[in-house]
Amino acid sequence: MRLDKYLTQAGIGTRSQVKEYIRKGLVTVDGRPEKHCDCKIDETLCLVSCQGRPVSFQKMVYYMLNKPAGCVSATRDRREQTVLDLVKDTGRGDLFPVGRLDKDTEGLLLLTNDGLLAHRLLSPGKHVSKQYLAVLSHDLTQEQIAILEQGADIGEAHPARPAVFAWKDREQAQALLTITEGKFHQVKRMFASVGCQVLALKRLSMGTLILDETLAPGQYRPLHSEELEGLLKLTKLEDG
Repeated sequence: MRLDKYLTQAGIGTRSQVKEYIRKGLVTVDGRPEKHCDCKIDETLCLVSCQGRPVSFQKMVYYMLNKPAGCVSATRDRREQTVLDLVKDTGRGDLFPVGRLDKDTEGLLLLTNDGLLAHRLLSPGKHVSKQYLAVLSHDLTQEQIAILEQGADIGEAHPARPAVFAWKDREQAQALLTITEGKFHQVKRMFASVGCQVLALKRLSMGTLILDETLAPGQYRPLHSEELEGLLKLTKLEDG
């Protein structure tokens, strides 16, 4: 494996960042400085260090993306920009988004190659909570809010599960809605069921994972260790 790809996949930084580390002589292979990004190494045998710290290869990787509006939550699309088009410098070709956000929806999206964690987070039986900030077309009455909290009829065999509603800024018609399902266009359909249109939508959290507001739309970063630990505990994968 190329040295720069190894360092990127190990979570040291983006491809451009690790190339800079290599050029500056901050990376050693088996104790010797290596300044060639295309140096081939055996990731199972070579001892690689960056800035004096040993580097270990990460089989599973986890990234938080602040998804912008205008791109689709897919691994590939012939016509539309995908969320993976935004993270090309990770050095990974096996990432996928955990769940989907609509094309015009912004906010938190987890990208990983950990299929088991993704399955646990998306499993209907786990009831993993997801909070959204919705900009609404108008104010809601207490009766309308009660329908959302009790389980709105979104045109399926069963009503949506009860949601948690709160105003973020009532004067600006900005609401927080927490749901434990992930049905198609669910948040928009729930508000539509009480006669209200969603003008803008942003996901703020998924389970224990909270959107890093310092990430501008389109930016991403690896999960911090405590963030990953929270997800593993939530899905009961902390020992596996």
